[in-house]
Amino acid sequence: MSQRKTDHIKMAALSAPSTSNSDERFYYEPLLAAHPNKISPHSFLGKEMKFPLWISSMTGGSVEANKINHLLAEASAEFGLGMGLGSCRSLLYSDEFFDDFNLRPIIGTALPFYANLGIAQIEQMIENGEVDKIHELIFKLQADGLFVHVNPTQEWLQPEGDRFKRPAIETIQELIDIVGDQYKLIVKEVGQGIGPESLSQLLKLKIDGIELGAFGGTNFASIEIMRNNGRIANFMYPLATIGHNADEMIAMINDICDDHEVNCKQVIVSGGIRNFLDGYYYSEKTNLPAVYGMAGVMLQHAMSSKEDLFDFIEAEKQGYMYASSFLKVR
Repeated sequence: MSQRKTDHIKMAALSAPSTSNSDERFYYEPLLAAHPNKISPHSFLGKEMKFPLWISSMTGGSVEANKINHLLAEASAEFGLGMGLGSCRSLLYSDEFFDDFNLRPIIGTALPFYANLGIAQIEQMIENGEVDKIHELIFKLQADGLFVHVNPTQEWLQPEGDRFKRPAIETIQELIDIVGDQYKLIVKEVGQGIGPESLSQLLKLKIDGIELGAFGGTNFASIEIMRNNGRIANFMYPLATIGHNADEMIAMINDICDDHEVNCKQVIVSGGIRNFLDGYYYSEKTNLPAVYGMAGVMLQHAMSSKEDLFDFIEAEKQGYMYASSFLKVR
């Protein structure tokens, strides 16, 4: 105790926060709860997560990606998290990289686990009559469903990018008609977010969920410009500044839900989520059932070490547990 008091004295002056550092998104209510000793499980489209943190789609198709995916799958199993794969395009015509994505044996059957394809590939497969390859992919990976990533900005700027022949909303509707109830569909952006008219049309479709992929996290538009050695590429950076952040998108979704009946059952809030306070805040602000997703932050810790990744997730869990007891969203 004596040492603790000495530490307090030495650190008191250093710890005083300035007013500008106060997080004004919350009311702090210290009298209304006891310290929590567990966190309530969260339902996610028919499955249960022990903690509402989603491992968002990342990577596959290289030695480094294989190691990262397997480590993230271990974290999913250890902490009871849901997980979405990076683009599974490479598996449509070859099993060369199957082990990078074959994570269900690690994660187990109880947790939500989703495959991922781009809207460009889905458009092509519908056009070519190859939709069965999507079904085979889901079955092969033992996935609960499919993320459809819609990324026109990334594709436009990518040196080897695809071109959409028709609006993505039409392709999504056709996929819904084909899939029916065979497996679940979640639509996501990859870092620029989604505007109000697109969200309004999307929420009216019979999709199971939306992942925001909001502006403020990993910026794939900027990444593709950096990858592009063409002379024109350096003049394209203004496009990397376009998008909608999580605050904007949640306000849009809530307004749409207030004015219209929607079919979407689940939201994954992602894009610029740095820590458990962001996750707790946005999950509470969203009118639809929500969990929060991280990709870039998780990737950084996974690339460091297993210990670092697990410590980070344990801190997220403890922080979220505390926040849900003592903080109220304003």
